[in-house]
Amino acid sequence: MAEIIKYLPHTFIPVFVAIDIFAVLPVFISMTHGLSASKQKKIIMESVFTALIVSLVFLAMGEFIFRVLGITTNDFKIAGGLILVVFAILDLIRRDEHRHNPPTKFGVVPIGVPLIVGPAVLTTLLVLVDHYGVPATAVSLLINLTIVWISFRKGHSLIKILGEGGIIAVSKIMALLLASIAVMMIRIGIENIIGK
Repeated sequence: MAEIIKYLPHTFIPVFVAIDIFAVLPVFISMTHGLSASKQKKIIMESVFTALIVSLVFLAMGEFIFRVLGITTNDFKIAGGLILVVFAILDLIRRDEHRHNPPTKFGVVPIGVPLIVGPAVLTTLLVLVDHYGVPATAVSLLINLTIVWISFRKGHSLIKILGEGGIIAVSKIMALLLASIAVMMIRIGIENIIGK
């Protein structure tokens, strides 16, 4: 316990920065706008639970999986970026009713993975485990996912401030930003591979 407390500041901050709730929250709000309260709660639980399970599995088996499959962190960034590009494009071109009646569990993908837990978070977790151990890293992960859960639960109060038109505008802007983030991830991955 003393070791966890000692290393907590060193593990909490990097995970918090990697998750970047300030970037994820507007995307979550735009994607779930218009859904019933029960559906929103279900999506929140799905997304946070998915992020937790993927992170814990990765903590336990990440290095082994990468080594066995021959996957690098750059491969991971490119794959995550491609997924985000697809969802950003769909969000920009599809009709509003498709958003309100999503055909898939988008709480799992893309909100849980790769928005909450993407290449940056998984890579950060691997680095932190190497430096500070699994216990402190796992506790920091749980605290950060709790922050995400609270932010998602309270985030829709912004709808009252922004209004219907504001939400639609934010939705499209966030889709463009999401596409930009995705392209950046792909670019960094490719640059790192070429630079080797």
